[in-house]
Amino acid sequence: MCSHYEAPTQSQLALTFGIEFNEQGKLDLWPGYFGPFIRRSEHTDPQDEASPILEMLLGSFGLIPGWSKDAKIARRTYNARSETVAEKPSYKNAWRRAQHCIIPAAAIYEPDWRTGTAIATRITRSDSELMGIAGIWERWHSAAGEIVHSYSMLTVSADNHAFMRNYHKPSDEKRMVVILPKGLYNDWLNAPASASADFMQKYPADRLAVTQRA
Repeated sequence: MCSHYEAPTQSQLALTFGIEFNEQGKLDLWPGYFGPFIRRSEHTDPQDEASPILEMLLGSFGLIPGWSKDAKIARRTYNARSETVAEKPSYKNAWRRAQHCIIPAAAIYEPDWRTGTAIATRITRSDSELMGIAGIWERWHSAAGEIVHSYSMLTVSADNHAFMRNYHKPSDEKRMVVILPKGLYNDWLNAPASASADFMQKYPADRLAVTQRA
């Protein structure tokens, strides 16, 4: 599971995704904080070649379903288990509608308990490129009429993953976020709901590394 991650800077986002994003928020993100996510543009004009295919929005880290009375639920919905996402009330509408998104991350943080004490550990791609984490997004209307976007990271079991099985308490189930290979970004964003589960794969252990923050 991932409750803490590092968002990219504006220049990193532009370099990786080719999208100018001027709403730089916090870089250290926790559930309920707002960070960038990428989805298919809802305003694409098929007749206009210059029309944007992707768009980047600022949303709550933690999915806020349309039926929620307030945004506090985001503190519990930041990760969605791929095994049950289609059934859980908080996530099932976004999953059924294939509201896929990519959550860009410079790094994720997980607790290393191997010494007997939790040590927050910064994990990145070994090639230092941004992580593109598979997620689902939602649109919520507040009582004041404000439209709030939100997102949740999808996770898979990491019990047998050579790298990620080392994190969290020894007695806990090991989980990891779904990190997409760069070549699958567009495929994920355009995939129908019937194909969503095909993308729920473990990222190779040798492509992850423990690094220090620059």
